[in-house]
Amino acid sequence: MRPRQNITEIFSTFAQFEGNKFSIWVTDINLRRSIKSCLNNSPEVDNSENFWALYWYKRWQNDLSSLAKMHLSAYLQEPFYWASEKMAAKHANSQYGIADYFQIANTEVEIILRDFNVEKSSNLKYYAAMAVSSRFREILRQHKEVNICTNWVLLRKVSKKVVLEALNTAGLSETAIAQYRLAWTCFKELYLYQSVGTKKLPEPNPQLWEAITDLYNRERQTQLGFSTLVCTSDKIEHWLNQTAIYIRAYLFPSVKSLNILIGNSEDTETLDIPDTSSDSLLADMITKEDIQNREQQVVQMSSVISNALQLLDAESQEMLRLYYQQGLTQQQIMQRLQKSQPTVSRRLVKGRESMLAALVKWRLSLSTDLNNSVNSTLIEDMSVALEEYLRNCYGDFNVKQ
Repeated sequence: MRPRQNITEIFSTFAQFEGNKFSIWVTDINLRRSIKSCLNNSPEVDNSENFWALYWYKRWQNDLSSLAKMHLSAYLQEPFYWASEKMAAKHANSQYGIADYFQIANTEVEIILRDFNVEKSSNLKYYAAMAVSSRFREILRQHKEVNICTNWVLLRKVSKKVVLEALNTAGLSETAIAQYRLAWTCFKELYLYQSVGTKKLPEPNPQLWEAITDLYNRERQTQLGFSTLVCTSDKIEHWLNQTAIYIRAYLFPSVKSLNILIGNSEDTETLDIPDTSSDSLLADMITKEDIQNREQQVVQMSSVISNALQLLDAESQEMLRLYYQQGLTQQQIMQRLQKSQPTVSRRLVKGRESMLAALVKWRLSLSTDLNNSVNSTLIEDMSVALEEYLRNCYGDFNVKQ
C-alpha cells in the first residue's frame, strides 16, 4: 500500500482493492473540498494529522456529524489495512482474506469512535488498529465456535431474536417465518428437556422428532393465526436444518466487494463544508496548546517505553517481540525458544511491568501537583497506552507507517 503524502489525501481518500490486493487510493471529491476549505481558512494551523484527527473527532462527538465520520473513516484506512494484512498472514487458513478483514474493519468505525477516549488513549490511529485487531480475533473465535456446533446445538444456543432476524434476512415470507419460528420453539422446548442432566447434547432421536411434530401440530392451531396442513416429522426436521443454515449465514455473512468507487460521482450527495460552529471549534483548538503538548507527550512516551525495552535482557526482548509482533501464544514461544511455560510467563509479565513502571514514573514527572501520586486510575491509563504501543509500534506497524 502506497502511503498517503499529505493532509488532504489522508482525510479524503479510500483504499480500493482488486481481488484481495490493494489497488489505488480513491478520492472522495466532497471530502477533499471540505479538508481543503479547512486548510485554506486556517493557515495558522500546524498541519499535522493528529491535530486534524482530533478536530474531526471532537466534531463527531459534538453532533455525530456524518462529515466528521467520513473524514475519520478516510483517516483510519491505513491502520485498518495494516491490521488486516497482519491478521490474514497470521490466519492463512481462515476463510477471510485481507480485503475481507479490511471491509469488516470499515464497519467498525462507529464503535471505535464511540469507545475511543482521548484522555486515556495516546493516538486514534494506534487505538483503532488495536481495537479492530481485537474484533478480528473475536470474530474468528465466534466463527470457530459456530462451525464446530451441530445444527441442534446451534439451534438450542441462539435466542429468539437471532432466529427471527436470520429468517427475515433470508427473505422468507411472513407465513414461512411463522412456521419456522414455531418449529424452532417446539424443538427448543423438548430438546432442552431431553438434554437435562446430560454432559453432551444428544442427536434428536425418532421419538423426539415425533414429540416435536405432535407439539407443533397442536400449537399451530392457536399460534400461527392462519390455517395449515398437518405437518410431518420430516418436514419439521427440514425446516430446522434450513433455519440453522440461515442462522450461520446471518451471524457470519459473506463480505461484500470493495471494488466500489466512494463518493466520486456526480450523483453523490454533497456534504456540508464546516459551518460557523465548526469554525468556532477550530478557533478554540488553535488557541490552546493542548494539541501540541499532547503530540510531544506521545513522542516522549514512545521514547520512555523504547528505552525501558532496551534495558531488558535479550531473551525477554525476544519473547516480547514474538508475543506482540508475531502474535505467538506462550505455548508457541515456549516451543520456539525451548523454555518452560513458567519462565515464558514470568519474563513477559516482568518485562511489561518494568516498562509500565517507567511509563508511570514519566507521567508523574509531568504533573505540577505536588500531591500527585501513583493510583489505580493512573496505572490503568498508562497500561492502556503501553498496550497500544506494544501492539502497534513495537513490531512492524511503525515501520510501515
